Amino acid sequence: MYGLDHYAAVRRFVFVEGHSEREAARVFGLARKTVAKMCRFSAPPGYQRTKPIERPTLGPFLGVIDAILAADKQAPPKQRHTAKRIFERLKSEHGYGGGLTVVKDYVREQKVSARETFVPLAHPPGHAQVDFGEAVGVIGGVRQKMHVFYMDLPYSDAPFMKAYPAETTEAFLDGHVAAFAFFASLSETGQAGVPLSILYDNTKLAVAKICGDGTRDRTRAFTGLLSHYLFADRFGRPGKGNDKGKVEALVKHGRRKFLTPVPVAKSYAALNAKLEADCRAHQAICAGRQMQTIAERLRADLAQFHALPAAPFEPCEVRTARVSSTSLVRYRGNDYSVPTTYGFREVVVKGFVDDVVILAGADEIARHRRSYEKAALVFDPLHYLALIEQKPGALDQAAPLQHWDLPEQFAHLRRLLEARMGRKGKREYIQVLRLMELFAQPIVAAAISDAIKLGAIGFDAVKQLTLARVERRAPQLDMTAYPYLPRPTVTTTRAADYAALLESAAA
Repeated sequence: MYGLDHYAAVRRFVFVEGHSEREAARVFGLARKTVAKMCRFSAPPGYQRTKPIERPTLGPFLGVIDAILAADKQAPPKQRHTAKRIFERLKSEHGYGGGLTVVKDYVREQKVSARETFVPLAHPPGHAQVDFGEAVGVIGGVRQKMHVFYMDLPYSDAPFMKAYPAETTEAFLDGHVAAFAFFASLSETGQAGVPLSILYDNTKLAVAKICGDGTRDRTRAFTGLLSHYLFADRFGRPGKGNDKGKVEALVKHGRRKFLTPVPVAKSYAALNAKLEADCRAHQAICAGRQMQTIAERLRADLAQFHALPAAPFEPCEVRTARVSSTSLVRYRGNDYSVPTTYGFREVVVKGFVDDVVILAGADEIARHRRSYEKAALVFDPLHYLALIEQKPGALDQAAPLQHWDLPEQFAHLRRLLEARMGRKGKREYIQVLRLMELFAQPIVAAAISDAIKLGAIGFDAVKQLTLARVERRAPQLDMTAYPYLPRPTVTTTRAADYAALLESAAA
């Protein structure tokens, strides 16, 4: 292959200096055909094949390869054939005796010719795209997979990110609520945070069914979100991630820029606070070929946004359930306790990202920290004390109380009560525990310490001392009610007693 300088020299020799192509071939040491080509073209035309590549060994197997590549279009991207895997199948299933390289070349040609081309898209201000991505983080000392909610504003390229333990309905809803609040905080009014429209893929968190005419049946939770915030929803074509290419790019960029190296945080709240700060700092750069910063272009986005509704939105999944015979309610594979008085009742469960709230009618009867384990039992010991008081023999074997971490004074009080009162002492101890149904544990614990110091060992004394602390008054105890207090002996003083004292002093 001859370069442009060779072409220029030969063409000048022939066309400017007036020499023949034969003379140019002799002077430059080139073939006559090469000189003729240099005279026809002002620059090297490059290599162009005029005949199809002949593959005599592979030829009989081309139909097999084409069929495999066609079937791959319907398979998941991560389960499609590589050229090497096709080569292995040709050898083992079809008796192919050729080499790997010719198979690689053919597969590469077919994949290039099948690649989709795209129309450049315009992105007016005021619209958004949403997606989830996965990443790894160390949260609370535990290495785990995180699911990150992304919202991208294609016009300004302003991002929002928030990490969750799982990609659930409540995380999907909470991500929107958090994103809207984030963008509202950046607006001039502090309220303009809802985009005109949001583009999604066909996630099951939003789409219950794709109908034959291309319309979508939305999930109940997503419909509630739309009704509250009144933005328009749009959906990409199934399997066409490029339809929402901006947020797809944000997922990749966010993982490299904000989640590399693997983030380490005490909690998801701490990690998300950092991610929000990163999103704010990111607005100082110029994205792509833009001359303005993201923050400057964001003003145009926010100018089109709707204001946040006056009423807050609850980002939760709502389900109905029935309380079991052991006062447990199942939600997403885990069991959560309610007070035993609600056994066998129909209840409503609200699943938030961090909490599980259980209601009977309009009344909240239980609130637990959300568990993301499988088959976990989440107890509140207080829910079972009323029943245990009726069955005090179950105190030591009751599962809800097994891992109840109480201050040491509780165990000390129980030992004193049972030593002095026997079986009645166990019942009184349960009654002391039930004080925490009404009063905070530190107040009850302090009252127990006061009772032990005074020697007033009993439920009534602890109750009165608790009330005194709550009401900030001096306790008033009837000490005659406690027969276990040491009794003082009072006698008449005699003159001989004083004489004995004087004698001991003189000695």
